[in-house]
Amino acid sequence: MSKIYSDLENLDRKERLHLINSITGIKPANLIATLDEDSGENLAVFSSIIHLGSNPALIGFVVRPTGEVPRHTYRNILKNKMYTINSIGTSFTEKAHYTSTKFEDDINEFERCNIKAFKSDNFEVPFVADSAIKLGMRFVQEVPIELNGTILIIGKIEYIELQEGIQDEFGAVDLEKAELAGIGGLNAYYGLQKTAYHPYARLSEVPNFKK
Repeated sequence: MSKIYSDLENLDRKERLHLINSITGIKPANLIATLDEDSGENLAVFSSIIHLGSNPALIGFVVRPTGEVPRHTYRNILKNKMYTINSIGTSFTEKAHYTSTKFEDDINEFERCNIKAFKSDNFEVPFVADSAIKLGMRFVQEVPIELNGTILIIGKIEYIELQEGIQDEFGAVDLEKAELAGIGGLNAYYGLQKTAYHPYARLSEVPNFKK
């Protein structure tokens, strides 16, 4: 028998939080690195990274309402306009997860969570050394979402560095080969496995699924 939820607004807050955060399935697990006004390093885990377009190459992510809770990533991006997005591998999910702790301003999450930073000559903001996918981003715009006070941050990819051997014959990243982690709900991490590959869907080539 199915379980039905028809009055979400009156559901227990914690139950609603876990339910709504998990029903959309696996989300990408990434670490966003920024620098503050004194070039201090900041690192935080995000599961809201979304593809917005390939030309120009745009990626978005969502930050929660600022309010009384300090949002170091948001503040730093507005200040410096540059940031990096770094994939989380299955080998370091625990370290990555604890970057979500509400540390004080003067705490460097790279150091506190024992995550090695990689400083490239090609980009001013550090990357996560162990990430298979490293993206150097430039802030483009923010889009307020009025209903819940969250903000969509849109950035343009200016630099890409990929671990060797994780691309397929077409140039796409094979997420299984890269041993990337995904996030389910708030606290659960999953390994990713490719189960199928289908060609571009052309009208003349749609199979007869009724056979």
